[in-house]
Amino acid sequence: MNLAEAVKQKARLIGFDLVGITDASPVDPAHLDHFTDWLKAGCAAQMLYMHRNLKERFNPAELLPDARSVIVVALNYKPPETPQPPQDKTAPTGKIAHYAQYRDYHPFIKTRLRQLIDFIASLAGPAFKFKICVDSVPLAERALAARAGLGFIGKNHMLINPSLGPQLFLGEIIINLELKPDKPIESENACQGCDKCLKACPTGALDPNGRFDANKCINYLTIEHKDAFPPDLAPKIEDRLFGCDECVKACPYYASAPACKNKLFTFYPGRAAVNLNHVLNLTLDTFDKEFADSVIDRLGLDRLKRNAKTCLKNFASL
Repeated sequence: MNLAEAVKQKARLIGFDLVGITDASPVDPAHLDHFTDWLKAGCAAQMLYMHRNLKERFNPAELLPDARSVIVVALNYKPPETPQPPQDKTAPTGKIAHYAQYRDYHPFIKTRLRQLIDFIASLAGPAFKFKICVDSVPLAERALAARAGLGFIGKNHMLINPSLGPQLFLGEIIINLELKPDKPIESENACQGCDKCLKACPTGALDPNGRFDANKCINYLTIEHKDAFPPDLAPKIEDRLFGCDECVKACPYYASAPACKNKLFTFYPGRAAVNLNHVLNLTLDTFDKEFADSVIDRLGLDRLKRNAKTCLKNFASL
């Protein structure tokens, strides 16, 4: 068994659903051109960090000198089917996006990538160098994942695996070893004739011309946006307290995808819907205790309460 196959086998044993390898060459310039145009159009909204580190984002070798390969892993986070109680308007609840119904994925994936690093180091020797990337590192991870054969980028701008669907957490390890790269999957016609995600978006953030406008995205508004919601968009948030899954749930690949099978990745069914009045009564201490292991903790109590107030106002107008 060569090193590339050994790495893949170990990654699956650790608990990742998908693993692929690509070289560390720059991402296709078309991705950089599209991203630059997107920034110039103001579609990144208040996400100023998107404007930084463009060289690093599209060239893995800028993040690790002597980079030769990128190992890309994916973890399916489609939640299991759980019965939801009927809505009680006297105790209105707010929806939580699927990915936030699990424990925080950042440390979960990083811990397992470190296990994979230890395994590679045991085989590669002292000259082995690496860089772990999970979300916060500037890297065009979806483009690299597609190049590594993990899936294709759909009209909803998510990485979609034909078998596991569009709900995938990604992680990468840039290494100074040359491993045999995988081939991208055939995806030219993957979304042809389908625009269900575009129609499902409550605010029109997904444009038919292929552009995504974060200014209109409910996921962005409820998580990244720091100010009051624009008056024309606040009603469209409806009861979405944290994030939005509409463009994902509308995807045909989502319908046929299995639920997450990693039993170590803790799922909290009670976080699918959160009592809005309870949110408004949270103190900083109780907020920290309830969401210490959740990505919701990164939002902060003030913005979570802002979201809850908007959801309650929308309930009152029904």
